[in-house]
Parts: sequence; C-alpha cells; structure tokens
Amino acid sequence: MGEGQQYPLGTIGALSLSVVSSVSIVICNKALISTLGFTFATTLTSWHLLVTFCSLHIALCMKWFEHKPFDPTAVMGFGILNGTSIGLLNLSLGFNSVGFYQMTKLAIIPCTVLLETLFLRKVFSRNVQLSLCVLLLGVGIATVTDLQLNVLGSMLSLLAVVTTCVAQIMTNTIQKKFKVSSTQLLYQSCPYQALTLFVTGPFVDGLLTNQNVFAFNYTPQVLAFIVLSCLISVAVNFSTFLVIGKTSPVTYQVLGHLKTCLVLAFGYVLLRDPFSWRNILGILIAMVGMVLYSYYCTAESQQKATTAEATQLSQATESESDPLLSVENGGGSLTDGGATRDPEWNLNKDLQA
Repeated sequence: MGEGQQYPLGTIGALSLSVVSSVSIVICNKALISTLGFTFATTLTSWHLLVTFCSLHIALCMKWFEHKPFDPTAVMGFGILNGTSIGLLNLSLGFNSVGFYQMTKLAIIPCTVLLETLFLRKVFSRNVQLSLCVLLLGVGIATVTDLQLNVLGSMLSLLAVVTTCVAQIMTNTIQKKFKVSSTQLLYQSCPYQALTLFVTGPFVDGLLTNQNVFAFNYTPQVLAFIVLSCLISVAVNFSTFLVIGKTSPVTYQVLGHLKTCLVLAFGYVLLRDPFSWRNILGILIAMVGMVLYSYYCTAESQQKATTAEATQLSQATESESDPLLSVENGGGSLTDGGATRDPEWNLNKDLQA
C-alpha cells in the first residue's frame, strides 16, 4: 500500500493499542489497589518503567529496532521531567479531592494549547477549539463531583499540569527534531524516568498512604497482579510515545478522556460501580466533542495536503514550461567547443528544404 495509506493505518493502530492497553491496566490496577490493598502507585510506576526498559533492551538485542543515540542532556532532562510529572500527578490526587483532581486533568488540554500557541506558533482553528470545549464540558459533567480547594493541593496541581504539558510537548518535538522513533526515545529515556520514580516513589507513597512499600505483605495473588500490570505497562508506555509522535500532545489528551469514559462504562458493566444519568449525559457530550475534534482535524489535514499538492503541481508546471518559453523567445543557445551558436539553424534548414 502507498505511503499515504500507511500513515492513517499506523495512527489508527497506535490509537487502538493505547486505548486497549490503558483501559486494561486501569482495570488491573484497580483490582490491585482497591481489592488487594496495594496502594503504592508511584513505586508501581517505577517498576512499570523498569520492565519497559528491559523489554525494549531484549527487543534491541533481537534487532527489532535500531539504537540511535542523540543529545544525552536532552534525554536526561526529558526523562527526569517525565518522571517528575508522574509523581506530581499522584501527589495532586493525594492532596486534593477526586473532583479537583479531575479538574486538574481537564486543565491539561487548554494548557497544552496555550503553550504550543505561544512557544511553537501552532495555530488551532476555531472549530477545533469549539470541539475541545464540548469534550471538556462532557468529561467535566461525567467526572467532576466535588471541588474542595487547599493551597498545597492547588500548588501541586499547577506544577503537575505544567510539567505534564511540557513533557508531552517534548515527546513530540524531540522525535521530530532528532529524527528518532518513539521506540528509540522511550528506550533512552526510560532509565531516567524509572530512576527518578524509584528514588522518590517510596517517599511519595509513604507520604500519601502512611505505609512502607517494603513492609507490605506480598502474597502470590498480589505478585501475580503486579507482574500482569508491569507487562501491560510495556504496551501503555510504547503506545503513549507512539501516539504523541504520530499525532500531537492535544490529540493524546483527547484520547485520554476517551479512556476515562470507557473506564467509567466498563466499571459500571463489569464491576457494578455506581452510575447516574449525569455520568451518561457527560459521556455522551464528551463523545460528541471527540467526534467533532476528529472530524475537524481530519478535514483540516486533508485540506492542507490538497493545498500542498496543488502548490507542488504548480511549481512543477512552471519549471517544465520555463525552458520552452526561453527557446521560443530566442533565449536558448547551443555551444560547440565553447563557441556559441545562434538558434538561426532553423532558418538555414528551411532554406535547404
């Protein structure tokens, strides 16, 4: 199939993998945390990243992808920033109400749009902005319940939003700037992310749960769910970098809200979680926003592609017509041994005839 068809198929595959793996790991972690009492989310994330790195290293040894080193300072800064954003999101959840935490997640899209507009000069059309507003309204209706504010929680949420936005924008820009794939970037940044969370994880989890992760009773059932969660996380981390690289940070956040709606629906169907008409209304509005966002982004991409093709065709036509015009105007000349011969050979040929 042509390159123009492979890109949409690759993007759809990345989006599908991200949705399936993320919903799966949420269900697995919910059983691990709620049912089995393993509440050490930050430390668990560090194990996720460690397993992801080991998996990618095995893939590298099997030559499934090529190692492409690039600026080590950029890799280190990006990895530490990514790990820090994860820890801050967990702290934000711990020091705020669930409703305020959901508002924090909703704020990531407007913040990302603002940062990309100010620093990357990216333009978001009015239709795209409108569809994002519809999406955020729906997710807000479905997930935000109570809004209890406190100074420390608000500061942590602000830091979490900013670091998350910058990290996701860097995920996209680094891949394009250094011409590395999502796998190559993930492989090189994973150790720094894992180390950041491995060092800070026990402290953060102890602060939030008043428990020691190393003193927890690791039963076979707990270990089995931890191993399953780590294996699923490989697909989650890989698809995250893949989606942001192929699309944009804003599209990844829109996809994240789709996952939220799916998790709510699966929680009601599979786990019999409480569900109200407000949740249903919010999910439906969010779905409308996602459909509008997809439609407008696709239409604008097709319009840009058509414009680019028309421009290239026009340039090609002009370049082909220029030599003909120059010959007709007598501007062309033939050289023989450095001497210039005038185009009047046509006249001599006519006289001989």
